[in-house]
Parts: sequence; C-alpha cells; structure tokens
Amino acid sequence: MNTLVNRHILLGVTGGIAAYKSAELVRALRQQGAELRVVMTEAASAFITPLTLQALSGHPVRTTLMDPQAEAGMGHIELARWADLVLVAPASADFMARLTAGMANDLLSTLCLATQAPIAMAPAMNVQMWQAAVTQENAERLRARAVQLWGPAEGEQACGEVGPGRMLEPQDLAQRCADFFSHGPLRGVKVLVTAGPTREAIDPVRYISNRSSGKMGYAVAQAAASAGAEVVLVSGPVNLPCPRGVERIAVESAEQMLAAVMAQRCDIFIASAAVADYRPAEAAQSKIKKSQDAMSLNLRRNLDILATVSGQSEPPFTVGFAAETDNLKEYALGKLAAKNLDMIAANWVGEAAGGGGFESDSNALTVFWPGGEKNLPSMDKQTLAQELITIIAERFSQHR
Repeated sequence: MNTLVNRHILLGVTGGIAAYKSAELVRALRQQGAELRVVMTEAASAFITPLTLQALSGHPVRTTLMDPQAEAGMGHIELARWADLVLVAPASADFMARLTAGMANDLLSTLCLATQAPIAMAPAMNVQMWQAAVTQENAERLRARAVQLWGPAEGEQACGEVGPGRMLEPQDLAQRCADFFSHGPLRGVKVLVTAGPTREAIDPVRYISNRSSGKMGYAVAQAAASAGAEVVLVSGPVNLPCPRGVERIAVESAEQMLAAVMAQRCDIFIASAAVADYRPAEAAQSKIKKSQDAMSLNLRRNLDILATVSGQSEPPFTVGFAAETDNLKEYALGKLAAKNLDMIAANWVGEAAGGGGFESDSNALTVFWPGGEKNLPSMDKQTLAQELITIIAERFSQHR
C-alpha cells in the first residue's frame, strides 16, 4: 500500500558510514509513493556518490549552496517550501551541533532553517559521540524546537563498538514517515474551505470585487491537508496554485460559491473567502458604453454563505473570518453570535493592519469562540494557518 502518495519528502544525507543506507532509504520511500528530493553535504559525498542517489530518486541531487544555476531562482528557498517533511538520515553529530547553533553554512543546514515543514533526524554516530554530554544537550535542544529524533538504534557499529548510535534501518524510517502523515489531528475529517474574492458581473468586461488575494485561505487549506484532513477548496478567482493534496473547485460569483459549498458535505467548514455582499441586480448582456458623466448601479444583496451553512439543521463545525477596520473584537463577537458560529478568526485590514491583511504575505489573527479567545501575532500566512488549524482541531475534538 502506497501510504506516502503525493507527499514531498526532502532527504538530507550527512557525512557518516551510515550514508550507504541512504540508497535503500530512497528506494523504500519511493516504494511508498513519496515524491523525493535529495540534498547531500560535502562530507556525505565521501561515503556515497550523488550519482547513485540521483539514479534511485529520479531527480538531480543538490550538494552546493552556491550553485549559480540553481540559485538563480533562489533554489534553496524553493526546496524549503516544496517539502512536506525534511528527513536528515543519517544525521551526524556535527550536523546536529550546527543546526542547534542555527548555522547555515551549507545547503542542507540552510534548508532546515528556511523550511516551514517538520524536521526529523535519524542520528548515526559512534556510541561515545552519541553519549557525549554535548551531543545529548544538542539533542534535547533540538527536541525542544520540535525537531523529531528517530533513533538511534543499539547494536554493533562499523568501528566495532556496541551500543546506541546506529541509524535506524531504512524500512523503519520509511514507516515512520508514513506514520507521521497518518496521525494528524484531522485524520479522517473532511474540511471544506472557501478562499479568495468573488466577482459580481456588471457587464461582460466589468465586475465588482475586492482586494482578497486568497493567500490566507489557500494556506489554511494546505495546513488542513497537512493535518490529515480530506480537503475541498472552493476558490474565487486568484493567481495561486492549488495546494498539494487538496481538491479545488473554481467559481467566480457569490451565487456560484454558495452552490458549490452546499453541494458538499463536510465535518468542518472554514469560510475564509471575501464574498461580495452585493451584486448588480441585472448584469448587462453587452458592454456598457461611456455615454454619461454619471451612472447608477442597482445592487441586490447576496445570500450569506456562512449563515446559510451554520443555519442548517445539522451544521458542520463552522469557522468564520472577520476582516475589520475598527472595533475588531466587538464586530467579531457580534458575528460569532449572530451567525451561530463555533469560531471566528478576526483580523485588521486597511491602515489598522500595519501592512498585513489583504494582498500581504503576513497577517495576525484574534480567534474567538464561545467563552474563549486566543491572539496569534503577525507571522507569515503559512505558519499562521498552521497555528489556526491547531486551534480548530482542538476545538473540533472537544465539540465532537
């Protein structure tokens, strides 16, 4: 059974005799369906050649940070964003120490600092090196930063000594990768997310819309998928790629978005789209010509998608968004009560946002639910979405 299908795993190989096992690890991960990229340190190339891992992975192996061709497009950042999981196997004592110190003096350490993906390390070194006080201190500091340490195992080592320090076997590591993705807090939960703006036609070439980029909603959809959920994303017109592992339904108008939402069944509904409140009562069939100094539009109110979903006889766990220019808490709590929501995430827009909000890569949220709230300070939207999904998963678990 291919349990890692569509999962992007970045395998880092550092210098140590256990690097020879990386070839079998690449094979085991690909057999489980993983999309794989390999990054090697300079020392790793002394134990196994990049060509070997390239042949097994099916992709060029990256070894150098200062690669003029790759870095022309900021390749190290692209790889950091591509990964769903960074697995360093083997992880030498030297690499653990450098990552603990926050060093970024080669490609692999730079990727580890730049990625938002989880990091797992499979330590492999001499037993005395593993048991050294400084290595144990580094291990604890890495664990405190949410880096997972898988192993080491005990047994006979290449140097002839016996004890902890062996890298876990490739099949064991591949299984741990599969287990990592199958135990998310939203495993088995269907999540429906709306994102982006809607466009309400005035005539065939003009429309009413807003400044929503869809970045927050797309980040939420990706975070929910990473948490193990089955995710459907109903999206207005945006210039963003569909998140990995997410089914996207493209719509334009508020009426189309409502129809798409109501055609889905879900456990959690997250309404992050900036849906137009009004639409032209009648859209012109041909382009309106500029013939007068002024013109008027007769607008009709759109149905409230969020209120429609939460008003069902058996509604899903419903999460709204509130973008406000003033009185953020007052208006957010008002919407929470008026629309019978389980949670609402509120953020400032306009001058009050201080550069965040619409069209920005960062944002800040205050999340409210009946009897509670939590502030999420300004951060990039991918990280913010992960924090929000963690809160939603916790509240949903209590609700269910």
